Amino acid sequence: KELSKASLETLSIVLYKNGASRSQIDYIRGVNSSFTLRVLSIRGLVEKITDPSDSRRFLYKPSFDLLSYMGVSSVEELPDWGDLNNSIQSAALELKEISKEENN
Repeated sequence: KELSKASLETLSIVLYKNGASRSQIDYIRGVNSSFTLRVLSIRGLVEKITDPSDSRRFLYKPSFDLLSYMGVSSVEELPDWGDLNNSIQSAALELKEISKEENN
């Protein structure tokens, strides 16, 4: 099945942080992510492990199934976030310019 925007945002955070607590994910997204994390866990896309630095909380890490689905064997093989962000920003600017030209 397709993933919601909230699920994709959460997966991105888990992938690029290579393990994040729910509070870190909530802080980055600005909303409660409990339901989204539970759904991703049930689908087998994230794993919930005990945080080695604090046994009272959990970390959410990308599962092997998620990495294999994405065609990578480790998180280090993911595209660099800075390069990816620059590409997205460039494409967005180009679309704005095209839209302005069409409106004129």
